Amino acid sequence: MNLETYLTSTSDKPFEKDSSIYQIIDTDLFKEVGDITRKLEKTRNTLHSAADIIVGNTPNEVVHEGRMYRLLHYRPMVSKTAKTPILVVYALINRSYILDLQSDKSWIRNLLSQGFDIYLIDWKTPTQLDKYVTFDDYVNNYIDDCVDFVRRKSSVDKITLHGYCMGATMSVIYSTLHDDKIRNLATIAPVIDSDKDTTVLANFSRYLDADKLFNSLGNLPSEQLYALYSTLKPFKQGVNKYFNLVENIDNEAFVQNFLRVEKWLYDTPPIAGETFRQWIIDIYQKNLLVANEMKIGNEIIDLSKIKIPVLNIVAEEDHLVSPQCSASLNDGVSSVDKRLMRFHTGHVGLIASSYSQNNVLPKVGQWIKARSQ
Repeated sequence: MNLETYLTSTSDKPFEKDSSIYQIIDTDLFKEVGDITRKLEKTRNTLHSAADIIVGNTPNEVVHEGRMYRLLHYRPMVSKTAKTPILVVYALINRSYILDLQSDKSWIRNLLSQGFDIYLIDWKTPTQLDKYVTFDDYVNNYIDDCVDFVRRKSSVDKITLHGYCMGATMSVIYSTLHDDKIRNLATIAPVIDSDKDTTVLANFSRYLDADKLFNSLGNLPSEQLYALYSTLKPFKQGVNKYFNLVENIDNEAFVQNFLRVEKWLYDTPPIAGETFRQWIIDIYQKNLLVANEMKIGNEIIDLSKIKIPVLNIVAEEDHLVSPQCSASLNDGVSSVDKRLMRFHTGHVGLIASSYSQNNVLPKVGQWIKARSQ
């Protein structure tokens, strides 16, 4: 019996609400609407508590501090650690706890479990008094101070320098100037050859009036930075991710991971104005770094001066730094021992995901350990 025949046989008015088939439809519909309403309310309450989520909880202590940074030392997780310590240089964008997002997706914790001695530069928030802080200050003062501290504390001549994104670019620049202090250079998604960067961020940066922005605002405000990043994937970052949250609101593991990433996305400190101006003009607009024409302080940055072992890690699906932009580092250095690792994931997935834990970090750790004794 088809639906039309059934409706006709059960009532003289087949579309009456008290028809048995409509009672079934109404019941199912009310249940579905009720479940959606419950999920929406639960999602609303969950998002209100996002700021309270705990991140960066791998045990550490502040062992050194300067005006613009704190140097963290992480408690070892194994009795015997590699002889060469690792200094992690984070970017000036967002916060460093993305490298220690949660225990099962922590880049730092994984390296600790592999037997490395880990330090991390946690950048402080610049004030308007810091708007004239330059790349030279970051590279030749702050990073150099931290490198020297780690060398002294560990009683070693050379360390492994390990940078992420903008921090990777600064690590590359530092290594051209202070190669006598660095044993290995390990970079994650460095910005090197901006002409090969096809991302929305790169295209936007090419037409940005950085001088006018600096003269008007000084430091780049956090609101402007977040607004810029929200335009990179407007549907995914602005709409679709919340649909996914509602759909998975009863999955506690999904919700906890979502809240941690969401907290990090909104936690965007300002960037020192002069540093940002040079970043945009010299690297994105003039592409001076890959041309060996960028000037830091009184020195010209020449990538060919890097002769130490280099590990360059890139994400094939990176929407912030095109993989070919990062891969150019391997062509510019003079190192005989150099390796390019490519992974099928995105900018954040490269460092803070189950994929990273299972596919990226084992290979990275193996490479560094072989050169850390």
